[in-house]
Amino acid sequence: MKKMDDILAELQERAQKMSLQPPNEIEQLGAVEYECDICKDTLIVFSHYDERPSVSYEVFKDCECKERKAWRKRFKSAAIPEEFTKVTLENYKQETEMQTLMLSMTEDYLTSFPANKKELQEKGMENFGLIATLGEQRIRSAESESRSALKTQHNSFGVGKTHLHIALSKRLIKLGFNVLIISDVEFTDDAMAAKRMNDDGETFSKLMHGVMNADILVWDDIGKAKPTEAKEMLYYNIINERYKKQMPIVFNSNEDRGTLADRIGYAAQSRLIGRCGNYLMDAEGEDWRFKR
Repeated sequence: MKKMDDILAELQERAQKMSLQPPNEIEQLGAVEYECDICKDTLIVFSHYDERPSVSYEVFKDCECKERKAWRKRFKSAAIPEEFTKVTLENYKQETEMQTLMLSMTEDYLTSFPANKKELQEKGMENFGLIATLGEQRIRSAESESRSALKTQHNSFGVGKTHLHIALSKRLIKLGFNVLIISDVEFTDDAMAAKRMNDDGETFSKLMHGVMNADILVWDDIGKAKPTEAKEMLYYNIINERYKKQMPIVFNSNEDRGTLADRIGYAAQSRLIGRCGNYLMDAEGEDWRFKR
């Protein structure tokens, strides 16, 4: 079993990643070589011009490495799960009408997204949700003899919800937005553990900084964690704060509109779904993991 010190260290490391303020890699490694030989890691370059023998001036401009480094930093800060690093909208398989509709809505959301951060801050953007037609909680509470049939008829697992949202995240990162991806169970467990830490709330503040301030928050499998009063308050605080700022949450869930409210609280569910507009879809179909 892991020692408590190791567990706390892992939690603090994840909190640092989610704070949207990752450490400088070169400083962290103690490297002495420059990553970019052109600008010596200053991100700017200049040229010296002579107009007349007695007059000269220098022109400064961004180095070509600036956007590349910025993109890499945003990509790292997004916390994309390793198993999804290669997913794209282009390699999303459309084997059913539902999958085609899901991809179409994702592409429409991307097309409608604000052009830049300034426009996003000024105009805001709707949430985008892919949820179940019949939630996991509802299926589990059904009579045992009908449970399997309901699961087969209204399966929402493995239909590509996470694939589409991660692929969407990559596109938005390339457009210059800060994206943060969180997995419901891991995040809520980390948040509850951080609140219990005796560090004057430092680790908890780092966790919350990312989810509150990311341009786009991608919440994978929201409502999966076991409900508690403390978690319900956590859901509400995050969703309500982003609701007030009109900052988008891209989310997916294996719960339906009703059971999601039971999992995250009715106030949080109202704000989360209420800001989806036309970007909410009940997704169901065959589980591709079984086909593999």
